[in-house]
Amino acid sequence: MTDLNTLGEIGLIERIRQATSQPTHPETIRGIGDDAAVFDWGDEYGLLTTDMLVEGIHFDLTYVPLKHLGYKAVTFGVSDIAAMNGLPIQATISIGLSSRFPVEAIDELYEGIRAACEAYNVDLVGGDTTSSRSGLIISVSVLGKVPKDLITYRNTAQPNDVICVTGDLGAAYLGLQLLEREKQVFLADPNMQPNLSEERAYLVQRQLRPDARTDMVHELRDLGIRPTAMIDISDGLASELLHLCQQSGTGAVIFDENLPIDDQTHLAADEFKISPVTAALNGGEDYELLFTVRPQAFEKLETNARITAIGYLTPDPNQLVLSTKAGQQTPIRAQGWERKS
Repeated sequence: MTDLNTLGEIGLIERIRQATSQPTHPETIRGIGDDAAVFDWGDEYGLLTTDMLVEGIHFDLTYVPLKHLGYKAVTFGVSDIAAMNGLPIQATISIGLSSRFPVEAIDELYEGIRAACEAYNVDLVGGDTTSSRSGLIISVSVLGKVPKDLITYRNTAQPNDVICVTGDLGAAYLGLQLLEREKQVFLADPNMQPNLSEERAYLVQRQLRPDARTDMVHELRDLGIRPTAMIDISDGLASELLHLCQQSGTGAVIFDENLPIDDQTHLAADEFKISPVTAALNGGEDYELLFTVRPQAFEKLETNARITAIGYLTPDPNQLVLSTKAGQQTPIRAQGWERKS
């Protein structure tokens, strides 16, 4: 039998895609391989994405409030819609529950779900509930829409495109390290109170309750810019860049000094003896947008403080490197995921 770790996430998705029958309905424009499936709705495209969160794999209820978890679950799907240059409109939520959850806990979870739906202007229109023997499982499907002339895929980037990211990177990963450290302190002494200073609030917020960048979708439209390719940063910059380059048939050069990293991330990385660049590349869960634009289009974005140019695409698909200020170039490799025992 083949071990899953020999494939990695990208390899597994490609294996499933190759084993999947080609669409037979003319309305199906794009299936497996992007942030969302695409359907022809006449004047515009419909978008559909699904995400699953499993307790013990994607979240730890020792330190994740159920209200924040509900909000974050919706954010996962909304971020995928934003990565297609679309806006969300409806969502369904399905949950698997073990008997340890009281009714009040589910009320708290759905309070967060409703808050996210309100924030993103999404209608919660259904879902399913079932029992679970392995804790809490949440499945989120989000439906969105995008004008046909603005749809943005992963596989349409071009050599010499400017590589851009929104916001900052690595903060969510350092927030996770802080929470995991406090969990270990609590397990050693349940009488201890969490020691999360105000100076670290941003990092914890980025981990527990991130926001999808639908604001940037509006901003790019207002500027008349359609990215040549786009993907959301859920699994880390390195992994998402690899996805985009593999599907577009390009290489990439990114500059470590250009990576947008918050001051709190730098301080926490130093405390944990972690390279902030490593956190930015492989940390994941930032839910920012990674996109490419033609050089002339980037001229409209140069003064935008929330968008950073981090590199450029090359015609060589084998070239995916991180360039340092000293001129050294290091191959970029995606961490991927590993099966937990």
